[in-house]
Amino acid sequence: MPKRSEEMLMDLWLSLLLVWITCVLSVSMTPIIGQSKSTQTGGSAVVASGVGEGQRLLSRAKRGWVWNQMFVLEEFSGPDPILVGRVSPKLDTGSSAIVRGLAGEGAGTIFAINEKTGDIHAMKRLDREEKAEYTLTAKVTNGITGQLLEPMTEFIIKVQDINDNAPKFTEGPYHAAVEEMSAVGTSVITVTATDADDPVYGNSAKLVYSILEGQPYFSVDPNSATIRIALHGMDREMREDYQVVIQAKDMGGHMGGLSGTTTVSITLQDINDNPPKFSKSLYEFVIPEDLPLGKEGGKVKANDRDIGENAKSTYSIIEGDDQGVFEIITNATTQEGILQLRKPLDYESKRNYTLKVEATNIRSEPRSNGPFKDTATVKIVVEDSDEPPVFSKPMYLLEVDENAPINKIIGTVTARDPDATGSPIRYFIDRHTDLERQFNINVDNGRITLAKPLDRETDMWHNITVTATEVRNHSQISRAVVAIRVMDINDNAPEFATEYEAFLCENGKPGQVIQTVSAVDKDDPIQGHYFDYRLVPEMLNNPNFTIKNNQDNSISVLAKHDTFRRQKQEMYFLPIIVTDNGNPPMSSTNTLTIRVCGCSKDGIVQSCNVEAYVLPIGLSMGALIAILACIILLLVIVVLFVTLRRHKNEPLIIKDDEDVRENIIRYDDEGGGEEDTEAFDIATLQNPDGINGYLPRKDIKPDLQFMPRAGQHSGPNGVDVDEFINVRLHEADNDPTAPPYDSIQIYGYEGRGSIAGSLSSLETASSDSDQNYDYLREWGPRFRRLGELYSVGESDRET
Repeated sequence: MPKRSEEMLMDLWLSLLLVWITCVLSVSMTPIIGQSKSTQTGGSAVVASGVGEGQRLLSRAKRGWVWNQMFVLEEFSGPDPILVGRVSPKLDTGSSAIVRGLAGEGAGTIFAINEKTGDIHAMKRLDREEKAEYTLTAKVTNGITGQLLEPMTEFIIKVQDINDNAPKFTEGPYHAAVEEMSAVGTSVITVTATDADDPVYGNSAKLVYSILEGQPYFSVDPNSATIRIALHGMDREMREDYQVVIQAKDMGGHMGGLSGTTTVSITLQDINDNPPKFSKSLYEFVIPEDLPLGKEGGKVKANDRDIGENAKSTYSIIEGDDQGVFEIITNATTQEGILQLRKPLDYESKRNYTLKVEATNIRSEPRSNGPFKDTATVKIVVEDSDEPPVFSKPMYLLEVDENAPINKIIGTVTARDPDATGSPIRYFIDRHTDLERQFNINVDNGRITLAKPLDRETDMWHNITVTATEVRNHSQISRAVVAIRVMDINDNAPEFATEYEAFLCENGKPGQVIQTVSAVDKDDPIQGHYFDYRLVPEMLNNPNFTIKNNQDNSISVLAKHDTFRRQKQEMYFLPIIVTDNGNPPMSSTNTLTIRVCGCSKDGIVQSCNVEAYVLPIGLSMGALIAILACIILLLVIVVLFVTLRRHKNEPLIIKDDEDVRENIIRYDDEGGGEEDTEAFDIATLQNPDGINGYLPRKDIKPDLQFMPRAGQHSGPNGVDVDEFINVRLHEADNDPTAPPYDSIQIYGYEGRGSIAGSLSSLETASSDSDQNYDYLREWGPRFRRLGELYSVGESDRET
């Protein structure tokens, strides 16, 4: 700030100070810049007005500093610190011993005081939005003694606001929605801007709103920032989304004010203000007459410019379907009307249909003027199809007696070709439903005849399927079920209900009931069965038994005397004839077996002549069981004894084929030469006596860590043999499938009976016989060198 401006500001402060001092003096208060509520209650004396000079009135009086608020302008910056105010104590005598000081918020850092003059300066640039006021304490002390001359007094320095903050929309950008066709002035959304400046000082925070973009569709209230509809008849189908830019300006909207903007996205919400509309007024479909029920025959669609629920419609047939042949349903996904059949079509009956269908909106909008429906005409042409034959009945019920003769006509099925051509029909029985080929059918007229005899007691019903096929088109087949009921005749004789076996007590009384007998009949008469029982003619005067009718289709067999004995006769056979009441009546003879048994006094059967024949006299069943138990125990003891003896005779030495350890077998006799070649080890030729003469035991794990006998030397090929053995030993050690120990078999003899004879020359030198060794060359390359050596020897001997 220029120095001239600073001087003007200082003059202004001084003028204000003089006015304030004048006001204070008028109420007899101590003049000092600032504001204070603190009061001194010490014993300082003051001179009261109206008292003579030289007279002192000793009394306690109130003293203190009264301050006005100090102000400092925010964001002020200049070459020198800005003067805020001055602290002037009441006892200001101008003495240099009086020291003025500050304490509190910002003392010494933000604010500084001249200890001599009391001038307070702001040392830094201040921001009201960061801190609006500072509370400080002023004190006056004796510079020499440090004693307070007056009580400490608080005062406030306020930071004066300037317009240094622009309005801000903290919640933007905004999104809002409003229904289409809303009235002018309809509220859409209210936006809010904030200004960090002081709202009570000046117009720095007084905001005014305006619309920068979005006219003429929307307007904004300059004070409340409420956005409203400004144009009548806004149609979503014409335009759905709008972008509105709102400005907030401080200083009451005047020039020089700061401003901020925000964007509001406004979407028009759909209402049902558009009716459905068919894409065409006439639809034509060709539907075959054999179209199954519920299958699609055609589609119609009414388009709606609305969206969501407002665009959904329902379809109906309002004319042309008096017989209810068709129905139309709505596809909720595609909003199409699906035409379906409710009843079968018949080309021969009716070939054309004209329907009138209507599409109606599901939802209606009271603010919009209808209608919310549309109609269209649907013409349907029925196409002729080759239909399968049609039976006169979907199911036939026929009856036949079970004794009907072969080739008897049971019934007739009929079918016709519904097409105009009227193709002849051929009939067949589906043999999958008549596996036993019980029936036949006439292929031309559909008469069903019996092929095999029937038995109602085996099969009461026969369900067969008859097919009807067009002669001109064998693929057109129809089927009908024929249920054939086999009617019963009296062809089965009655028989006992079960295989009875009666028991007769030896000590029974004459006339006692031995057995109650009933009968059954496989036939099925309508009125039920009635059986007649009688003994065979040869047994009419049976001396032992008789029968009694119980009047309930059963009889009781009675004993005539009490002299039955098991030793005399164990079993009796009583033949009984059972006759039914059929037409003609059928009868059968059934035999009742009666066993004579020993009974207790109460008539309970105890024994039926079994012990007398099975057990010897005087031997009871308990004794027989005891004898059998002793025999079984003896057999167990013998088996255990034989088993123990077999285990005792087994040798302690493990068999060779069971021993999995290392085996060393040594023979002390000379071998059989080439005849003994089984398990021959060439290593034996190098050491016939074994290794150090050591003979391993077969019943312990062998130890192979021993040294060869001193002076032992291998043969000429010892190196090769050792290498061969070492290679094989290494392979065996690394073979996971090999036995756990090596097996060495030693043969300590040379053998006998070699077909090659002896190759030794020991006897040749002492023999006078000549010998030709040319045959050695014929043995192959391996013996060629040997033959050459012997040939040379002979020539030298002759010379």
